[in-house]
Amino acid sequence: MEKPLNFIVLGISGAGKGTQVKLLKEKLSAKQRTFVVSTGDLMRALKRRDTAIGSRAKEIIKKGSLLPSMVSVAEWLHAIAWDVREEEGIIFDGAPRKVWEAEIMDETLAFINRQDTTKVIFLQAGVEEITQRLLKRGREDDEMSAIQGRITYYNEHVLPVVDYYRLQQRLIEINGEQSIEAVHADILASVSLS
Repeated sequence: MEKPLNFIVLGISGAGKGTQVKLLKEKLSAKQRTFVVSTGDLMRALKRRDTAIGSRAKEIIKKGSLLPSMVSVAEWLHAIAWDVREEEGIIFDGAPRKVWEAEIMDETLAFINRQDTTKVIFLQAGVEEITQRLLKRGREDDEMSAIQGRITYYNEHVLPVVDYYRLQQRLIEINGEQSIEAVHADILASVSLS
């Protein structure tokens, strides 16, 4: 059986990760089933849980802050362990967010024999562009102070993850400031799916 394709999609908040993940999943649907692990969706679902962590998650997300890494890692590991079938590909939307998370993800993907079929896509977008996009999006956690906090977090934690994959020569860099269609076309071309 041919191994399924897997993707890690990285980029600053507002770079279009969610949109591109959705389009990529649709494109892959003719070839394979694909399970999306979205850190944002997992955290938003967690805040609705009537648990100690769910209650705390609700407070933190309302402020526009991020939950501790151990929570997001536990959530995506749980999703992989309980929901991803042998023949299903995985698309990670917004994870990993720190270098040690990337190392855990590599270990996990190696354990399930996916490391050599995993592509790392990095959507590059400047601060001005993403700020305008986020303000237009208008979610409750898209206020200016929260956006600035996410930009700081991205610079301190996510960019080292980008460098981690770049050093391994696994990073596929895409201009995320183009139209949605152009970004999608570039992603497909870069992974020979066009």
